[in-house]
Amino acid sequence: MWPELFSIFGIGVQSYGVSKALALLVGAYLLGRAFTSIGYDKELAHSIALWATVWGFVGAKVYFVLANLDNLSLHVLGGSGFVWYGGLVGGTLTVVVMTHRHGLSLTKVAGAMAMPLSVAYGVGRIGCFLSGDGTYGKPTDLPWGMAFPNGTVPIDVPVHPVPLYESLGAFAIAGVLVVVGRRLPSLAVFGMYLVLSGTARLLFEFIRINDRVLFGLTEAQLFGVASIALGALLIGAAVNRPGRAVPVATPADEAADRAAEPVGR
Repeated sequence: MWPELFSIFGIGVQSYGVSKALALLVGAYLLGRAFTSIGYDKELAHSIALWATVWGFVGAKVYFVLANLDNLSLHVLGGSGFVWYGGLVGGTLTVVVMTHRHGLSLTKVAGAMAMPLSVAYGVGRIGCFLSGDGTYGKPTDLPWGMAFPNGTVPIDVPVHPVPLYESLGAFAIAGVLVVVGRRLPSLAVFGMYLVLSGTARLLFEFIRINDRVLFGLTEAQLFGVASIALGALLIGAAVNRPGRAVPVATPADEAADRAAEPVGR
């Protein structure tokens, strides 16, 4: 694949790092637009996106180090070793803290973040695909099977390009969220994001080579099941919330009502 895009003064610019930077920029931009639509400051959205990314990487590195304590070395402490689950914990805690500090509605913020999160994840996984970071799947003889002889973790036989599958899946989920986001409460939108992304993670793991840890499922699949369950609970809570069916009048609705009023009223 293409682990190094180009070099500047002898310093290699890695596709993995570029994809993560693009994921932050795209996610922050989309979150800013979503914040504007709900009456929040877009600059605050950019700040939340930045700090959630920073602490997400910290959490991902801490998780990776803890998972490799038996093999601790300078390579483990440095390098590109990160674990998604640790990033999820670090990023989530950051969002909760910043939302509380600025007096925002956590429900509204969660709903606004759903689609940008999915798009950012899709962009980030493109970097995993280009760098050949070892997160691909089982060997396959399907026409789109790919070998990664020059990857960060090289492999010479065609395998399922699972990061590419995940990227396409994330973009599809984002499209679904754009459609349903106009019809559902914020809490239900975030719940749907958890259900869809958890389902995708659960399914893609079946064609990836990872150790089974419980009930024949991998660690990623267990997180996927937990995500589906939590998402379903949030959707149920949003649907059963009192007053959820009260429509919100838009400027167009108000203009139509005024036009329909009798003259001289």
